Formats: sequence, C-alpha cells, structure tokens
Amino acid sequence: MADKRDCYEILGVSKGASDDEIKKAFRQQAKKYHPDLNPDNKEAEEKFKEVNEAYEILSDPEKKSRYDQFGYAGVDPSYGQGQGGFGGAGGFGGFGGGFGDIFDTFFGGSFGGGSNTNAPRQGSDIEITADITFEEAAFGVKKELSFKRIEVCSECNGSGAAKGTQPETCPECHGTGQIKRMRQTMLGNMMTQSPCTRCGGKGKIVKTPCSACNGQGRAQKNKKIRLDIPEGIDNGQYLQKRGFGNAGANGGPYGDLLIGIRIKPHELFKRKGADVYCEMPIDFVEAALGAEIDVPTIHGKIKHKIPEGTQSGTSFIIKGKGIKKMLGKGDHIFKVNVDVPRNLSSKQKDLLRQFQALDEGNNLNKNNFFEKMKNIFK
Repeated sequence: MADKRDCYEILGVSKGASDDEIKKAFRQQAKKYHPDLNPDNKEAEEKFKEVNEAYEILSDPEKKSRYDQFGYAGVDPSYGQGQGGFGGAGGFGGFGGGFGDIFDTFFGGSFGGGSNTNAPRQGSDIEITADITFEEAAFGVKKELSFKRIEVCSECNGSGAAKGTQPETCPECHGTGQIKRMRQTMLGNMMTQSPCTRCGGKGKIVKTPCSACNGQGRAQKNKKIRLDIPEGIDNGQYLQKRGFGNAGANGGPYGDLLIGIRIKPHELFKRKGADVYCEMPIDFVEAALGAEIDVPTIHGKIKHKIPEGTQSGTSFIIKGKGIKKMLGKGDHIFKVNVDVPRNLSSKQKDLLRQFQALDEGNNLNKNNFFEKMKNIFK
C-alpha cells in the first residue's frame, strides 16, 4: 500500500492545533475540493475524500490520540500489512494494526488508562443547502429553511430514563464504564481495562427507558430557522449558525449548522465575482449608424450609447451597476452581437447591393485580409 500523507499536512495545520483550528481548516479544504464546485474533476474528488478521512481521525479524540502515537496503523488495522518487517507506519510483524492491536491480542483489552467514554463530546455539524435566485444573491434575502437535528430529549432531559425514574449506577463497573483485569502474559502480570459490557461503557443502566427517545437521551426533531442571506453572496459559499447542529453526548455542546449557497442560473445574466455579464443583440443599422439602446441590468434598464461602426462582439462597461462587494459595487459588462437579417425582400436585397457598391474600399478589415491572402499566395 502506498504511504498516506500526514493528516495534519492534509488539513494544513500543526500537530498542536486546537479542535477549532482543525474544524476551520477542514471546512476550508472541504469547500475547496467539494465535488459540486469541481464537477468531473477526479483529482479534486480524491482530495475531498482525503480531507474527510483526515478530519474523521483528528476530530475524534480517541482516534487522534492513537494516530499521534502510531500513525495510520493506530486507526486502520489494515494499514501497513503485507509490507514485511514492521509493517510500514506502525505495523509490527503480523500485527498490521500497530501496538494497540498487539496489546489487545495479548491482554484482551486496552493498555493503560484508556479513553473516558463518559466525557462530554460536542455534537456533529449539519450541512444543508439553500437554493436562491440570482437577484436574491445580489441583493440579499431572508429565507426560512427546514432541517432535522438531534436534540436532547425534552421528556427525560437527556438521562434516557422514564419520568419519575433515574439511571442506576452499573453494579459491574461501579459507574466507571471500564472493567480492570489483571492478566498473566508472556511479559508478566499486566493490568488491562476494557469497556464494561453490562452498561456499554456508560457507567449507568437505564431500567425503565424513556418512551420518547427509547432510552437514548436524544431524539431527532424537525427544525426551522430564519436565515438572513447577505447581499453579494456567491455560489458555493457557506453560512454558519453556531449551536444549531446536533446535540452533543454526555452533556457536550451542540454542533454547528452549515448552510451551503446554491444560486439558480439566470436567463440573461452571468456573474464573475461582483461583475455581471450579459449579451445584447443589435441590428445592422444600429451597429453601422450608432444608437442609444436600453441595456438590462440587475438594477433595471439603463440607456447606453453605441457608437457608429460598432463591430459584433464589442464589449461595453457600465461602472458600478454590478453586485455589492466589500468596497463599492462591481460593474455591468455587456457584449453586443450584430443580428444579421434573414428572409430579405427583393427590394431590401437591391438596396443592400447598392450600398455594397457605394461602400467599395471602405471595409478596412476585409481589405486587410485579402491583402494578406495575396501576399501568402504570390
């Protein structure tokens, strides 16, 4: 198996980074490589998977601790197998899962203090999508969004026990959630500990479960939120509502709600940053003689003068009529396309032939082209 990149390197943080720094780095990387923003990009898709795997490890205190000690071998028993010797990054002979697996094999449990399964843990984040129109993105909008989240059960206040009852201390582990055992091994007597099987490592037993949450202490609820989407927001950006994610475990805080913005395509306009682009058809006479035309913008119709002799494909800029940015507003940029008439009458064709005869030698672009062609084929 090829060596994997270091999790901290993938997220672009130092080994001593805090949970908030790791979460912030993950969001930045996940947005950068998200498949919706990189369609048909296999490299971005692989990077997105790599970022998610790194965050899954570093956001879990227990996995992070094992990874810091033993690398990928501490979190993936299959990593390093079949490479011989020490099995790559932390494997040990036939024990591809690293030293943690060796102690489990010899002693039947975790070595040393182990993790505290009853410690408060923050709830997971929730991601939803808000679909808005081009104009709503340009000028801002208030949206009511619906989503589901896991909340602390209001019936039992998170205890998992039915009203009028309380969880009881587990008689097997005496509330610690861990069972310690002394075992004889090839290295001598060793103290090991493992999660209590009677209470599932919780330290408490619920004899009469709460009917509202089936003894889980948490339940899924439908929620609504009124969201202020600011003007100028762009496609693929995220808004964050702290504490609106899933409930934490063991009294831990709620996670966050992340709202991804998806802007519907517009019939006329396209956008690059704060600038708005569109294409305008003009007729042959307007292009030749010049004209004042009505240009559609997100701020309404604006009159703009087209100079005589305008060529098809020429772009014009209307300053400050784009989308709001940090300082001022972007511009409105429109390109004119000369609409060549079809299905001409005999009279119209005769008039155009007369015009062509009078215009002989006045078409500089055409004359220059034929001059170059003559030089090539001399």
